[in-house]
Amino acid sequence: MKKLIDICDIQYGYAFDSKCFTDDSCYPPLVRIRDVKRGYSETYYSGDYPKEYVLASGDLLVGMDGEFNIARWKCDGALLNQRVCKLIAKKGTNEEYLRFAMTKALKEIERRTAFVTVKHLSAKELNKLQLSVPDLSEQNRVAKILSRLEKVIDLRRQELQKLDDLIKARFVEMFGDPVDNPMGWNKKRLQDIVSDDCSISYGIVQTGDDKEEGVPVFRPVDIVNRVPKLDELKKTTEEISNKYKRTILKGREMLITVRANIADTCIVGEEFKGCNVGRGIVPIRTKEDIMVLEFLKYLMDSKHLNDDIKRKAKGITLIQLNMEDLREVELIIPPVEQQKIFVDFAKKIDKSKVAVLKKLFTRRCSI
Repeated sequence: MKKLIDICDIQYGYAFDSKCFTDDSCYPPLVRIRDVKRGYSETYYSGDYPKEYVLASGDLLVGMDGEFNIARWKCDGALLNQRVCKLIAKKGTNEEYLRFAMTKALKEIERRTAFVTVKHLSAKELNKLQLSVPDLSEQNRVAKILSRLEKVIDLRRQELQKLDDLIKARFVEMFGDPVDNPMGWNKKRLQDIVSDDCSISYGIVQTGDDKEEGVPVFRPVDIVNRVPKLDELKKTTEEISNKYKRTILKGREMLITVRANIADTCIVGEEFKGCNVGRGIVPIRTKEDIMVLEFLKYLMDSKHLNDDIKRKAKGITLIQLNMEDLREVELIIPPVEQQKIFVDFAKKIDKSKVAVLKKLFTRRCSI
């Protein structure tokens, strides 16, 4: 194990004057935390600056707030702003190996600070950070393997994105924009298309400590871009769950987040029957002679409608969507048969996505 400061130099960003921030692209771009991962900035700096903070394409940067991302910068001439730092590998260190090792180390730090509202990575923490560093020849070998795997993953992600784009294009072709409604579909409020036993209600306010043999509870963090496994869910007592009987799952519901990350959705099946949801999630069951549940998910996920729902959220410290605003969301109501045709199409594309993921998993195992 070696300290990070023994294998690389760390240059911390400069506190540029925010009065000189501009959107005029004739000035040099300023790297802010949100820019690290994507590799470009839409904020520019019109003031004077020290030349030692000018970046080059390929520089290795770390964001020190929020998600602790590490990535290669993608253009020359940008300025290294505060709360972002640059790593420069010392002699005897493969910088690509350093990037992969730091990715793992930063994720571990992020995991340890999972319950902190605003996460900060300090210079003190970086200075004491230790990494497993083999000799240079082994670093070169590992970096080569991981770089090859990374390229394969990127290609598979591009395939998945193209399949997602195909579903979105088919949706627009069949139904148009669900907000502007150019095809003139009838519209109904969300509260008018849910089943009679669905009250559109908040879940459990205080779930208490995690109970090993308790009732599993969905939280917003559980459904970001996926459906979790049953054993991954936090558990509350049966007594607490029964105080919120309106949100106990019957199996086959769409869950929508109404706190923090607003309007994320997922559909859960029969295996989650009897589970409950926390304060930040609302379960939805539809009258399927009006709207197919899977179609509702695609509808709620469509960009314009999803953005429209997000705009209804209120709050400063904690952003949340009020139940009345959610109930009043207007939805296009195409004929059920057309909804089913689209859902069948989307399911076929999803099977192709599964095949891509299997290829990716097989490739990772072979390397």
